Amino acid sequence: MCPVNIKNNIYDAIVVGSGISGGWAAMELCKKGLKTLLLERGQNVEHSKDYPTAMLNPWDFPHRLRNTAQYTKQNPIQAWAGDEADRHFFASDEHHPYIQEKPFRWLRGFQVGGRSLTWGRQCYRWSDLDFEANQKDGIAVDWPIRYKDIAPWYSYVEKFIGVSGRRENLSQLPDSEFLPPMELNCVEEHLADSIRKNFDGRTLTIARVANLTRGWEGRGPCLYRNLCTRGCPYGGYFSSNSATIPAAVATGNLTLRPFSIVTEIMYDDDTKRATGVRIIDTIEKKTYEYFARIIFLNASTIATAAILLNSKSSRFPDGLGNDSGELGRNLMDHHSSAGAYGVYEGFKDTYYKGRRPCGFLIPRYQNLEGNRTERFLRGYNLQGAGERQGWEEQMFELKGFGEDFKQRLTQPGPWMVWIAGWGECLPYRDNRVTTSPDRTDTWGQPLIKINFSFGENERLMREHIKESAFEMLDKASFDKIVSFNYKTPGGSSVHEMGTARMGRDPNTSVLNGFNQIHSVKNVFVTDGSCMTSSGCQNPSLTYMALTARACDYAVSQLKSRNL
Repeated sequence: MCPVNIKNNIYDAIVVGSGISGGWAAMELCKKGLKTLLLERGQNVEHSKDYPTAMLNPWDFPHRLRNTAQYTKQNPIQAWAGDEADRHFFASDEHHPYIQEKPFRWLRGFQVGGRSLTWGRQCYRWSDLDFEANQKDGIAVDWPIRYKDIAPWYSYVEKFIGVSGRRENLSQLPDSEFLPPMELNCVEEHLADSIRKNFDGRTLTIARVANLTRGWEGRGPCLYRNLCTRGCPYGGYFSSNSATIPAAVATGNLTLRPFSIVTEIMYDDDTKRATGVRIIDTIEKKTYEYFARIIFLNASTIATAAILLNSKSSRFPDGLGNDSGELGRNLMDHHSSAGAYGVYEGFKDTYYKGRRPCGFLIPRYQNLEGNRTERFLRGYNLQGAGERQGWEEQMFELKGFGEDFKQRLTQPGPWMVWIAGWGECLPYRDNRVTTSPDRTDTWGQPLIKINFSFGENERLMREHIKESAFEMLDKASFDKIVSFNYKTPGGSSVHEMGTARMGRDPNTSVLNGFNQIHSVKNVFVTDGSCMTSSGCQNPSLTYMALTARACDYAVSQLKSRNL
């Protein structure tokens, strides 16, 4: 039941989800003059004020940051990703279950800001190599956009969030609007030099990250504490909490409502438009309805699919906008379990200062012009870091006890480099999200079911990553090189995407080229669920650019009375 005074529940726009894309949608719509309701299922988190562990030392925690065996048993997914310092920003497995038809790590952040508080901050543009891949390979459906459509929106977003990085002039990885780059250390520079000398078409560069190397838009700079997942009181990295939500609040047009689970989007058969959303207040456990002219759905890939699947009507018995039958299908995640590491015996008189919050990147070099393989489609990038071993790494090799043993442990060990591949996952139709017909959560909502596995193409790519990473370390004279493939399940990269893909044809896709649901023009989906393929780049920058672009289009359509 909705409250008696319906007028208080009417807005120009509703945004569902306050994470990276939802924060952007709220800011853009508010700046364009729309009275906007931002709904978040989790608790409120205010920038700086609500980062309780940001300034604590390891010895300030009961278990020195480690998860206990009992806690890990109750929350295996959350414990895999977080520890005592940041677990409050990850949803509890125990209290928020889901059904894994095959193993899948679904990491969630139920708070204002969502996973923008805990993301890896890596920001990479896509190119037409990515946007044209499905069409050229005859896989799934063609993207309805190309790089030229989104390039100005990449720039627009980058100028606001602040991306540090170095220009490399690579066609497969277009340069961004950069703040000054962070520095590679000596062993990383050594590896970069070796790659330049021994491998054509390969480049090692510093990671491109939304960590501020100088003050930017009233935030930062980064202090190189590398405690980002606790929340940064200095605004040294981009999050909804530090940047987009405060900007939205400053307009006077934002209403923020935490503790609000969106159960469905309401649809009117006569107008062929969505009218608003129905929510459950997680504290009161009461149902409310809110109404708006446009709705942006940004609950994150899997949750967004579930909301649409639960939004049933006589027009859409299988879920809102699901004429194509593709809703919930084509789930993707990058695989990032294969690579190599090794020891370098040089530079023993050299060390580094601070804790740089990023590593390095070796952009995609496989299956480009002049460098193709028949083993697999698409490609991968390599991400890694070089550092000197500390006591935690050496304690398993050094033997002894007492004062001499402690002194040896406090001496820096040799330099090491670790490299792993982030590889593209193809859009398989059978990788999907559904809802349970008979199992519900605390609020009576159907449990979400995830059925996902990597295919043969991904397996072959991981083998190539192992070989390639080993070879690069070997050519650079590293010792004790170990290649690995941990075969981690889907979700481990926390880059889930797909489930409501963009496309040109309403018969084979859910969204059009402006992120509108084909058959419900006033509903826009701009989180990871909109992705038609996965590329190999970290995807959040693309979500933000697509969101800003869709907001601009939506408001122009409102002004033209087309919505």
